[in-house]
Amino acid sequence: MKTFPMFLRMNGRRVVICGGGEDAARKARLMLKTEAEIVVLAQDLDPELSALVAVGRAVHHAALQSDTFDRAVLVFIASGDEERDRELAAVARAAGAVVNVIDRPEMCDAYTPSIVDRDPVVVAIGTEGTAPVLGRAIKTEIETMLAPRLGAFAALAGRLRQSVADNFAPRDRRGFWEWAFTAEPFRAHLAGRERAAAQLLKSAIKEGGAGEALGHIALVGAGPGARDLLTMRAVRRLQEADTIFYDRTIDPEVLELARRDAERRFIGLEQGKIAGSQDRIDRLILAEAKRGRRVVRLLSGDPAGAGSVPQGRPTGSTDGIEVEVVPGISAAPATAIAEPCLTEARRAGQGRDGTQYTDTVPTAQIAKTR
Repeated sequence: MKTFPMFLRMNGRRVVICGGGEDAARKARLMLKTEAEIVVLAQDLDPELSALVAVGRAVHHAALQSDTFDRAVLVFIASGDEERDRELAAVARAAGAVVNVIDRPEMCDAYTPSIVDRDPVVVAIGTEGTAPVLGRAIKTEIETMLAPRLGAFAALAGRLRQSVADNFAPRDRRGFWEWAFTAEPFRAHLAGRERAAAQLLKSAIKEGGAGEALGHIALVGAGPGARDLLTMRAVRRLQEADTIFYDRTIDPEVLELARRDAERRFIGLEQGKIAGSQDRIDRLILAEAKRGRRVVRLLSGDPAGAGSVPQGRPTGSTDGIEVEVVPGISAAPATAIAEPCLTEARRAGQGRDGTQYTDTVPTAQIAKTR
């Protein structure tokens, strides 16, 4: 590595942004996520930066002052003039600041990473300034992996950290937190039941131990087959699963999204037939969930379908185990997405004899009928 990644404490520290245009405004947006004091050094400011100064979130220095770089931990430079950039970088370094010159990696002490923000959980992706587009692509992949509510649950855990330390011996704390972040409290919070998640954690702390692990069943729609057509929630359930039941309709690449240590159980025979009755499959899935395991039943298309009972849902009693249905993209819309046509549009209807049909019609003809 030519660079070393670190996270800097920003509260009470100064960040100077040299420049008043859009590049400077982009860096200001990043710094607004922190508690840093922001100083903008530029004669003229764009409307976004002017608004920050007007509400007191940033300080404006129209010209370089003797104290501009005082206490500055980080300086972004975007003056638009190479010679001016070099001059400002030299002054900033002399004041002890780390310098980032926008779009000039050879002049940088540090590079701005692509950031996945689930405050207080933050993931930074860097390419040492060589491939920012690749960094953004990796960021997109990670965004799909991390639940939007992850940060709020991490913040809740942080507030309870001292209470856990007071009630658990050091050797037991790791086990508690593993339970908290992999079992029912975590699942409840991600499902939007924040109060229930907090109560589970507080009850476990009070009782000096985690409750009995509760199983969970997710009927996950795998869509028409391509892994990049899975929903974000489907990907998360695969990554959380202890056991995955699947058949021959599932693309092997979809299974690659699961944890390496997850158990994969094939239940399909040739021509898509199920190995045994649906009752038997139900019993297998429920047995796994009753062991406190997170179980995924992968189904092609959308398990909800058009019926009132989702495809693959256990038909008998689940003994209180939650069964979640994670919708998938059905094959028909996916086909329309995969095979767009600029000159023809698909038209669906019903004949007089009740037969459903689909055909194609020139878009110009459709426009005339509207």
